Amino acid sequence: MKVYIETYGCQMNVNDSEVVLSILQQAGYTRCQRMEEADLILINTCSVRDNAEQRVLGRLDVFRQEKKRRKGVIVGILGCMAERLKEKLLENAAVDIVAGPDAYRDLPRLAAAVAVDGKQINTLLSHEETYADIAPVRMDREGVTAFISIMRGCNNVCSYCIVPFVRGAERSRDPQSILREAQTLIAEGYKEINLLGQNVDSYRWRDPEDPARCVDFASLLEQVARLDAGIRIRFATSHPKDMGDSVLHVMARYPNICRHIHLPVQSGSDTMLEKMNRKYTRAHYLERIAHIREILPDCAVTTDVIAGFSGETDEDHALTMSLFREVRYDSAFMFQYSERPGTRASRHYPDDVPAAVKTARLNEIIALQNEISLESNQRCVGRRYEVLIEGPSKRDAAELMGRTSQNKTCVFPAEGHKAGEYVTVEVLSCTSATLRCKIA
Repeated sequence: MKVYIETYGCQMNVNDSEVVLSILQQAGYTRCQRMEEADLILINTCSVRDNAEQRVLGRLDVFRQEKKRRKGVIVGILGCMAERLKEKLLENAAVDIVAGPDAYRDLPRLAAAVAVDGKQINTLLSHEETYADIAPVRMDREGVTAFISIMRGCNNVCSYCIVPFVRGAERSRDPQSILREAQTLIAEGYKEINLLGQNVDSYRWRDPEDPARCVDFASLLEQVARLDAGIRIRFATSHPKDMGDSVLHVMARYPNICRHIHLPVQSGSDTMLEKMNRKYTRAHYLERIAHIREILPDCAVTTDVIAGFSGETDEDHALTMSLFREVRYDSAFMFQYSERPGTRASRHYPDDVPAAVKTARLNEIIALQNEISLESNQRCVGRRYEVLIEGPSKRDAAELMGRTSQNKTCVFPAEGHKAGEYVTVEVLSCTSATLRCKIA
């Protein structure tokens, strides 16, 4: 039996697909690269924004045609969208299996049951499941960067966010299982490990046999960094209300921990932050930024922001713009508000900012950030950086692409180098998104 997997959404979904593949391989499946060869077609989904769901629904039309062409093909929807829509997805003619994020161990049984009993569903959420004992089957082709989920779920319940409802309550993995997985990746030749969590700063593991023994994220980060000084360590995502100086001091002590922090702000207005249930103020956020700059002067900071949340005024928007000017992010993920069914915002706050206003505000933020990103990259021109090569450039096969410790994308002539190597480059020019370099 062959399985084909498509993955949409964040890095955590990529890691989940690797867990799914491991479970299915143990059950006798082999992975294939082409849908046309698969007995089992799986699509791992994201529900954070409506456009992500629309892309999946569009793919179901393609899968339906494949089922018509080849009898016996099974199609399954996994992940966040499966958890949110549940039985509604089973009404689609293309769908045979619906499995939530905590039901992946059940996939072999669900697939086998389709032939006997028809459509199958398991969307039960767990308070214990972390897949800590599953060794993910890495799906990246270059074998340079690997992801390790250190925790699952989220307890923050931001009013706009559906994640707690589709991924369940927060659970931290046993640190020893994380260290073993990291050691395996190092032995397999990976050069970079990315620790993942919806909010890594709230990682807390207590020894069930000795509750007084607790491992927090700063301690875990240090233990992973000490495994091999030649392996780069990244992490995402940090939360402004939880990120303490202890993490920053660990980063400062270990050069192999990348100098990059992704610190989502979502809005520069205290009124919006309170309504979003973010549990910090603008002043607290700026204090965190100040500590990052003080302890890690060479650290890049990136963010997420939402334009046009419920009730956002011109003044609220202006405060977001002024915060961007003050912080001067290296880059940002910028979106207009997309109401998600089931969230607190959808129940209590009207989606009352006109679409045209949302778009205009978002475009203003994007234009400002592009200017700031260009200025940030222009400061790199003439400097030298160590870059981990990730693979060929998308635009030119004669060039390679890699990233600095600060997560800045570099493109440069290959000159015989290959993915997985560290090279020192000199920055010759830049755009707002890319550093054009040469091998130094």
